[in-house]
Amino acid sequence: MKYKVVDAIISPQGQLETLSQFEVVRILRTSKGELSQIFRNCSLAVLNSGSALDDGKELLNRYPDFSIEVVQRQRGIRLSLKNAPVIAFVDGELISGINEHLFTVLRDVIYVHNKIVNSPRFNLGESVDVTNAVFHILRNAKVFIPGLEPNMVVCWGGHSIALEEYKYTKEVGYQLGLRNLDICTGCGPGAMKGPMKGATIGHAKQRTGVGRYLGMTEPGIIAAESPNPIVNKLIIMPDIEKRLEAFVRIGHGIVVFPGGAGTAEEILYILGILLHPDNVSMPYPLIFTGPKSAEDYFKQINRFLLDTLGLDVQQRYKIIIGDPERVALEMTDGMNRVREFREQQSDAFYYNWTLKIDEQFQRPFNPSHENMRNLNLKKDQPRHQLAANLRRAFSGVVSGNVKAEGIHAI
Repeated sequence: MKYKVVDAIISPQGQLETLSQFEVVRILRTSKGELSQIFRNCSLAVLNSGSALDDGKELLNRYPDFSIEVVQRQRGIRLSLKNAPVIAFVDGELISGINEHLFTVLRDVIYVHNKIVNSPRFNLGESVDVTNAVFHILRNAKVFIPGLEPNMVVCWGGHSIALEEYKYTKEVGYQLGLRNLDICTGCGPGAMKGPMKGATIGHAKQRTGVGRYLGMTEPGIIAAESPNPIVNKLIIMPDIEKRLEAFVRIGHGIVVFPGGAGTAEEILYILGILLHPDNVSMPYPLIFTGPKSAEDYFKQINRFLLDTLGLDVQQRYKIIIGDPERVALEMTDGMNRVREFREQQSDAFYYNWTLKIDEQFQRPFNPSHENMRNLNLKKDQPRHQLAANLRRAFSGVVSGNVKAEGIHAI
């Protein structure tokens, strides 16, 4: 089947508008080098925003002739698109939000690679440098608003969920929006889109202006979970570990909806961090929630966590079934405790520097057959270390079902 395509040349809007000649040359060189394929695939995923397709391989097969090239101009750069999906255009013009997201891809895949990943300023084998690198990537994306009190709720959950569950995520988002709380998700469909969609109505009713809807992704996931149209600040982190650290450093609380292996990975990640002895006294509201139909799902999650991490792990989270308003009230109360704690610690509201994240949660994990085989999943180890290894096990499951390289390996 032939899919309609279009060619276009687009200019940056709101970012990468003023670059030095040195920066332009480095971007040109990097975009044509080792990162060219990642740059192309992420850009195609952004152009597919709004489509129901969630199969990265099928997306690449539909548009085999798509290409994107950085074009140098005297005043900066442009992007030349060839055989781009027509769904991204209205009356021959690229949709503004997609234009913004395309230059986000350039910023985070190419520009950040030069400034952070491939820079001698950061030794990404050192824990403190990883945390600083995550900070610089987020600051470069203009995510931080100094002085703004804690109000960022991270929402995790599946990208392919039942209609009842999706409607529930919207209702929770609506209740959060009514309380002037902003939303950060993995940027895709399903449980990542619903809370943002609901929050837009809550924010509109409160006349607070456009809320912040942060979408946090990484190159291995974005093709299968294209950014939903509500995301007004997209960030593409270099790998899953930095993506997860970015979530917990900028978030002030987390709501988890039903999902699959990826959601279990995220749950184990945050609990492994909160179980670290250095984080015992830190308030960090964590709520598992869903409609009545999701009650058995969370019972199974709870049983698994108790069996693996011990009975007192449930002190770090609450399970709320079928009550969106209570979720929002609990989160609002949690935000107040977070604000008081940050003030006592003289920590920033916009980035959680105090949170201790062990090096094993930061080290990129390659879910090869050998590495999966060698994971230590025995109980005779500190709980936060067991959580880290369980997280890696689920990361392997995600890779084998979502990421192209994982599927190929299997």
